[in-house]
Amino acid sequence: MITPMPAFSAYDGTKLAYHEKGEGEPLLCVPGGPMRASAYLGDLGGLTAHRRLILLDLRGTGDSAVPDDVAGYRCDRLVDDIEALREHLGLDQVDLLGHSASGNLATLYAARHPPPSGRLVLIAPATHSVGLTVTGEDHREAAALRQGEAWYPAAEAALKEIEAGRDPAEVGDALAPLAYGRWDAAARAHRAASATEKNTRAAAAFYAEGAFDPPATRAALAAVAAPVLVLAGEWDGGRTRARRTVCGVLPPWRVQVQPRRRALPVAGRPGVVQAAGCGVPGAGLGPP
Repeated sequence: MITPMPAFSAYDGTKLAYHEKGEGEPLLCVPGGPMRASAYLGDLGGLTAHRRLILLDLRGTGDSAVPDDVAGYRCDRLVDDIEALREHLGLDQVDLLGHSASGNLATLYAARHPPPSGRLVLIAPATHSVGLTVTGEDHREAAALRQGEAWYPAAEAALKEIEAGRDPAEVGDALAPLAYGRWDAAARAHRAASATEKNTRAAAAFYAEGAFDPPATRAALAAVAAPVLVLAGEWDGGRTRARRTVCGVLPPWRVQVQPRRRALPVAGRPGVVQAAGCGVPGAGLGPP
């Protein structure tokens, strides 16, 4: 007998799917990309041993339906989809994990829904929602940490070409290893899967004008009392600096930097999330 895919209706009637893995207290997980299906998150490095992961396929990705209106892909409008899922699950409050671009989405949710928002973990989060950006110098510093790698000369040359005005998409292959802690078979497979798992039309709308109001978001987050863990990797470079700044702006937040790593979840690589205490009782986002 085939078990039907868990699904629910969003505010506009779009059918959205989610996947459940593991046992324990629920942890709602929102994938990055932006707008990539949740499959790449896997079990988040073995976190299923401690938590029941609820992996949301954002609208237009994975097993979720494509909405009629492309405007619904904008980051701030996706907040309502998370709230609809919380209500569908019957949870009084929800612990939320956001990766990469969905660090923006998770912070907007916490700002808009402080009572139902429980503990929050942000893995290598983008920080547009709070007005922090990454510069070209930040990218160069991050790349320089990897100069002993065989692929580094090509990546360095690609960064210089981008600074000279070349479209980053044209040198994407040369830059790809910078996104991973190890450029091996698992990393290559992870990147290759992105071509079919990511909705490029939705991604273009994710950061559309009006998506963010950083002063208002910062003010709202300053009042959030729930514990927040920001998990970054040393090799995330300038983005790690921005994440440290987030914790300075919002003092109750805690940042943990994994040495000699990117904080990017890759299937088959245990420990990146668990090493930060995200699934261990008494630490990070472990069970109460």
